[in-house]
Amino acid sequence: MSQISNAIEKRDSGPAAVVEQYRESLALVMPSHLQQRVGAWIRNTQGLLRRDEKLMKAAQNDVGQFIAVLMDAGRLGLEPGTEQYYLVPRWNNKKKHTEVTGVRGYQGEIELMYRAGAVSSVIVEVVYSKDQFQFRPGRDERPVHDIDWDADDRGTLRLVYAYAVMKDGATSKVVVLNRGHIAKARAKSDSADKDWSPWNTDEESMWLKTGAHRLAKWVPTSAEYMREQIRAKAVVDSEQRPEPLPASVPVPAPGTVDGDYDDEPVEGELVD
Repeated sequence: MSQISNAIEKRDSGPAAVVEQYRESLALVMPSHLQQRVGAWIRNTQGLLRRDEKLMKAAQNDVGQFIAVLMDAGRLGLEPGTEQYYLVPRWNNKKKHTEVTGVRGYQGEIELMYRAGAVSSVIVEVVYSKDQFQFRPGRDERPVHDIDWDADDRGTLRLVYAYAVMKDGATSKVVVLNRGHIAKARAKSDSADKDWSPWNTDEESMWLKTGAHRLAKWVPTSAEYMREQIRAKAVVDSEQRPEPLPASVPVPAPGTVDGDYDDEPVEGELVD
């Protein structure tokens, strides 16, 4: 009987149960679009643990680290265990055990760009050796990339490029990275030589992620950008607002002055 009780106690205090215990804390850091589905977000995370023994073991080794990673994913508004945000069991040499670390994926980088509200589209593509690719900075606004979709083999990974089309139609800086650039990015990862590293399990995604990450330096990737735009507009509106008339001067009734229309929209009010 004691063995059954111990098993139940261990299960209830395990990583999956702790995630549920942190429901309110996770919801507090999440953007509004995730707060509405925090329950599904938590259930998906618990399902990941049950399906992946290595991930479960790493989470059990350091539950606090695991929750910190989930907090980071929640704060960013990304889905853990997807190409938005990888959950990776990683060896900690100081603690001598594996622990869960979070790796933002290329879809996560793109999601943050869209959510900032400044771009209408984001293009991130890899170029294989048998593809046709052309881009001349200063002459071409955007790359020209031709692919033979009927080809059984497109060759080896050659380039990755990324750019965004802004809301006003302008094109952001175009980022083009070759194999040498990717090698330098990979060298900065201290886990790239591990079997479980996304660099080895999903190389194309890591090329895409590197391109998207480099593009993020040139386009807004935070909702703070939109808040700054709103604040800036409020400042402009306040500066353009006419000074109130002295109390001794009568204020004309609406419609009695040329150009005064009751049905004009009221500026300064943000409507979702």
